[in-house]
Amino acid sequence: MTPKVIINPAAGQGAAGKAWPGIAARLRAALGEIDISQTAQAGEETALARQALAAGHNHFIAVGGDGTMNGVLNGIMGEDGTMAHDAVRLSVIPAGTSNELPRALGFHGNVDGAIDAIASGREQRIDLLQADCVGLDAAPHRHYGVLSIAWGGVAEVTYRTNQAGLLKKLGGRFSYYINALMVALTYPKRHGDVDIDDRQMTDLLHYAGLICNLEILGGGMRLAPGADHTDGIANLVLFKDIPRRDIIVQKPSWLFEGHHIEHPEIDYIPGRAFSVTGSPEARVDADGETIGYLPLKVKTLKGALRVIG
Repeated sequence: MTPKVIINPAAGQGAAGKAWPGIAARLRAALGEIDISQTAQAGEETALARQALAAGHNHFIAVGGDGTMNGVLNGIMGEDGTMAHDAVRLSVIPAGTSNELPRALGFHGNVDGAIDAIASGREQRIDLLQADCVGLDAAPHRHYGVLSIAWGGVAEVTYRTNQAGLLKKLGGRFSYYINALMVALTYPKRHGDVDIDDRQMTDLLHYAGLICNLEILGGGMRLAPGADHTDGIANLVLFKDIPRRDIIVQKPSWLFEGHHIEHPEIDYIPGRAFSVTGSPEARVDADGETIGYLPLKVKTLKGALRVIG
């Protein structure tokens, strides 16, 4: 069966669509025949991947950004935390605003490098994060992430950025920074319970939490210093009762160099299983896509994702 390519032409503010003819030509030159589907609306990647899976495709190539990758991923995963079947593999070609999995794989922003890696047949196994929360339709929802699972203020920034409209047209990263500033100024800290493996924190006043599988996220920020996406361990960055001023006045290096974990009101805790309860209004996101609300349970799945590239 030919590789199934799912391209999101809207990724990167339309940059993926403009680059697609060249990417398609290079893919055909490297792999031969390919089967292509283009998304027509946001979030369609999951349904397209499921349809292709039912048709017998095993190798899926996501062309776009982190959101495109996550959509395809959730189309090829089973409910039990394993890929739909043993032959399924995922590849990614960076063509979006944020391309953090390609960065971790060693070809961030390099389309030719990604295609060469896919053509080589090199296979890697990467940990996944399995998240269970209240879905957007108020029903129980299970979702998988490669990069991170977030709640509270961090997830609110993602939601506002994706809803930004005119502001987003000025650039995805610019929109993200503006919304991050506004959320830092206005988002309320809330009480909740946070459990990590056997450690329990009860009635904890906090601003946000971010469970990281990768070390570098959000366009180059070292949010989880030392994180290893192959060790079966995730790293929780927990923003507790941190003064708003401390968030706003920091230099970019605070996050880009990983100095934020030195702040006394930020905990950095490794773990394999996480549970969060709190305000039912607190949003949850996976890989930068809003998926629902608290309460939330997350567990790591060591080596669950098989990647070619």
